[in-house]
Amino acid sequence: TPLLLLAFVFATTRFVSTGIGAHLPGLLMAAGATLAAAVAVGTLVGPAQVAGRVLEFGLLRRWHPLLSARLATLGPPLGMGALLVFGLPAAVPFALLHGAGNGIITIAKGTLPLAMFGAQGYGKRQGWLSMPAQSVQAFAPWLFGLALQSSPQAVMVMSCAVSLSAVVALLLLRMPRQE
Repeated sequence: TPLLLLAFVFATTRFVSTGIGAHLPGLLMAAGATLAAAVAVGTLVGPAQVAGRVLEFGLLRRWHPLLSARLATLGPPLGMGALLVFGLPAAVPFALLHGAGNGIITIAKGTLPLAMFGAQGYGKRQGWLSMPAQSVQAFAPWLFGLALQSSPQAVMVMSCAVSLSAVVALLLLRMPRQE
């Protein structure tokens, strides 16, 4: 059902953003970056989140929130995939794509359920949609840490796979018909 797909999307995006947020410097250093470079790249995520929200408020506000959410969920796996394939030279694009995608998805978490299901029962629905996300968020740093002990590539592959599952789930959703 659309509600379960949305809950899955919000849970997977929160899982990846929390896991990466907790381990980004360690991930980059395990991949060969210096501490200074890892911290510098990490500082780009926050401004990229703001830029994503500004993009959502400007250009993307004309689009249905489902299209914005699809675009947002593509950012993290594209960035992580680039980091996986090209290594440290892709660290800056990774941080920018990851941050912008996370910035847009935080807006979509509020607007997409409203656009899909309407205002009736919105608060209750948001509570149900956020429960899986909050549950997996609690385990994300631990699981990402375990994967990082194995290898930085394990974290990158896990992150890409989980992120791409969110993209697929959003592609399965259809925009409701306008009356």
